[in-house]
Amino acid sequence: MRNPRIYQNSQWTIGDTITLSDDAFGHTVRVLRLKNGDNVTLFNGVKYQEAWGEFQAELVNVSKKSAQVIIQSFKKVENESPVNIHLGQAISRGDRMDFTLQKSVELGVNTITPLFTERCGVKISSERLEKKIEQWQKIVISACEQSGRCTVPTVNPAQTLDNWLNQESSALKLNLHPKAEHSIMNLPNENERIRLLIGPEGGLSDDEIAQANKKQFIGVLLGPRVLRTETAALTAITAIQCRFGDIK
Repeated sequence: MRNPRIYQNSQWTIGDTITLSDDAFGHTVRVLRLKNGDNVTLFNGVKYQEAWGEFQAELVNVSKKSAQVIIQSFKKVENESPVNIHLGQAISRGDRMDFTLQKSVELGVNTITPLFTERCGVKISSERLEKKIEQWQKIVISACEQSGRCTVPTVNPAQTLDNWLNQESSALKLNLHPKAEHSIMNLPNENERIRLLIGPEGGLSDDEIAQANKKQFIGVLLGPRVLRTETAALTAITAIQCRFGDIK
């Protein structure tokens, strides 16, 4: 079995001995049952010597409640897409949102903003929403561990669609909806930053589409079929990566 790949929210250098976080300890020792002398791969979402990468480390001082690792070496990793994607995703019910976030990170998304729209149909208290954001960020981290990414996309606080549309940005703005006339594949290819808007299960209202148009969002579609919100997001991201990024 290859070394487990673990996110650790701290900084270090070669030769340091660091204590694993509770999450990292739980996965390596309690779940995988690794012991002293076993090797793990760590990353922290921070550049080391101006490069993205991961660290090889040896597990030491393992006990029932904690463990440490000795940082042994650094390996540069270059697997980030040349296109930076900010996904504005209408909040969906159940585990659909979890699925969308997980897979969008695997496909290379850099930032995710959960959005409240007219038809999102999700009512949630501020306290529960805060816990949801924490849960979604953990899902993002887990997706980075699995996919080999060394950067960790940010899950922004949830906000209204109106607030997100009004944010200043120099990125190419895209709004995926079935009434659009443009194809992603026909967009100009000199774009390195994308803001992608994906509506809820019931779709964006006509007023919301008109509002996005006023904010210079280009309406785009992905063929003649109506896609579920989670399918729409992942298909659009894949198309963007094919057009501007590193899926060839």
